Amino acid sequence: MFTARAADKIKVASFSTIDTEIVQQVGDDLVEVAALVKPGVDPHEYEPTPADLRNVSDAQLILTSGKHMENYLNKLQEATGGKADLLKVGDHFSSLKMKPNEAEDGVDNRGVIEDPHWWHSVANVKQATKIIRDELIKLDPADKADFERNANAYLAKLEDLDNWVKRKVAELPRDKRKLVTSHDAFQYLARDYGFKIEAIEGVNTETEPSNRHVSELIDDIKNQNVKAIFLESTLNPKVTTQITSETGAKIGGSLYPDGLGPGDASTYEGMMKHNVSTIVDALK
Repeated sequence: MFTARAADKIKVASFSTIDTEIVQQVGDDLVEVAALVKPGVDPHEYEPTPADLRNVSDAQLILTSGKHMENYLNKLQEATGGKADLLKVGDHFSSLKMKPNEAEDGVDNRGVIEDPHWWHSVANVKQATKIIRDELIKLDPADKADFERNANAYLAKLEDLDNWVKRKVAELPRDKRKLVTSHDAFQYLARDYGFKIEAIEGVNTETEPSNRHVSELIDDIKNQNVKAIFLESTLNPKVTTQITSETGAKIGGSLYPDGLGPGDASTYEGMMKHNVSTIVDALK
């Protein structure tokens, strides 16, 4: 483990857009962050390039989402020779469990898996902020007061955001809080803000929905009178067309399930406000 001198910046390599924002907010000018997974990149399909691994080789701290989102952790540790601290942020708090979609024959042989999309809970992001703050203090104890002050300012913003989300969701009656999305990424949002969730695909964007699953979903949408479904560009358009034509549900808009996006969604606050406004306004 490196310990930064007061005059040095802590070199951080981040493989999560959420972690990147947190460490930039908490570390401010005391950190130098290589943001290797950019907004709009699907973290399920990302693989580090040789240039990324060169960035990692200089890092004192590597930030990942955790909860099995990244399948290349061995490469990262090899790139630093084990000298950097590897912080799998999401592993430090409890997981929601979920089942992948059934196979075509109706038999699911893959068991229960963790939902890695922990950042759709503002409470989780508050916890992640404290975890990253403590890690920076461990690496650079001389600047503890700065890290604590910066973290407190960011935590106050997150508290305001959480209150905004609660007020926005309160515009929607509880019996209308039925969320149909293209892949299963919003369990934490559903838990915190009282939604019932159905997903067309599984936990990652590579999972193709079975005919049986789509048929059952169409029945559910009809029976529960769901007004809108929410999509990503990765979903097979044939499946989208089939669901909307057979149920009468409209496309409620696009969501950012896998981290920060472009434009207004390039900050955590912007991404959450986009997602929650899109959902509530379409379902009202």
